[in-house]
Amino acid sequence: MNQQSFKSMGVGLLLVLFLVVLVLMKASLYIIQEWEQAIITQFGKPVGVAVTKAGLHFKIPFIQMVRRIDKRILNWDGDPNRIPTKDKKYIHVDTTARWRIIDPLLFIQTVQSENGARARMDGILDSVTRDTISSHNLVEAVRNTDAILIIAKERLAQIKKGEVPGEEDEVTGEIEPVFIGREKLSAIIGERAAKELKQFGIELIDVQLRRIAYEASVETKVYERMISERKRIAQKIRSIGLGKKAEIRGKISRDLQGIASEAYRKEQEIKGEAEAVAIAIYGEAMNADPEFYEFLRKLEACKKAIPADTKLILSTDSDFLSILRKK
Repeated sequence: MNQQSFKSMGVGLLLVLFLVVLVLMKASLYIIQEWEQAIITQFGKPVGVAVTKAGLHFKIPFIQMVRRIDKRILNWDGDPNRIPTKDKKYIHVDTTARWRIIDPLLFIQTVQSENGARARMDGILDSVTRDTISSHNLVEAVRNTDAILIIAKERLAQIKKGEVPGEEDEVTGEIEPVFIGREKLSAIIGERAAKELKQFGIELIDVQLRRIAYEASVETKVYERMISERKRIAQKIRSIGLGKKAEIRGKISRDLQGIASEAYRKEQEIKGEAEAVAIAIYGEAMNADPEFYEFLRKLEACKKAIPADTKLILSTDSDFLSILRKK
């Protein structure tokens, strides 16, 4: 072989060596993203500890494989279940939860994948939710606090003190007290389920009762009770209104009678005073000129006794004729 052939062989070997090194590097290097964690498996079995730090990492090429696992917070949505409450009322409960993988090695050894984890969560969370809801009354799952009861008690106290108008029946309806509430009930479910899920390398962050719906029969009874309660209160308010109406009308009638009697008394007093003044004036006039006063009185008597357009035949000794003669 000549020198040119040796050079060509050397370049080819270098190229092959470079390709081998490149393949080995690609097979031995791997990158973990910020939202990932990984387990290295060798012949299908996990080896070492979980890789949780993001960046470039090494493994044995061709023998070891990288099993990537999500490190982010994941969601779980359950199917609505028909659950009886402690007070024997059936409701449909729809739950949701947030979780994450905190022990990748234990996670792979027990549930293998996210689908396997969700299958386990379906059984555990549904069972815990059913047990918790069925051991509490309906009001605990529906309401969160006793705020409505506190407001009702405050209004009742104001009504009793007369600070606001209203009747006690308006606020003393069938309001059941809440001892635990919806949020605490969700927390109880979360605590119980978290203990069971921890054995699979799963951390349960929280559980929420996303939606609660009455069963058709329960819903009808609830609406009927609400309607009858509102009707009872409305009837009570109407009867109170009619009583107030009669009371107001009676007071108005009494006030009108009082005003009329007072006006009549004032009228009589004014008339009496006027008549006294008139008598005094007549007396003064009569004392000043008795003959003239007598003449005026006779004229007034004639005016009242003789209608208009009347023809009279008088004798010579008639009092009316004597007046005309004097005139």
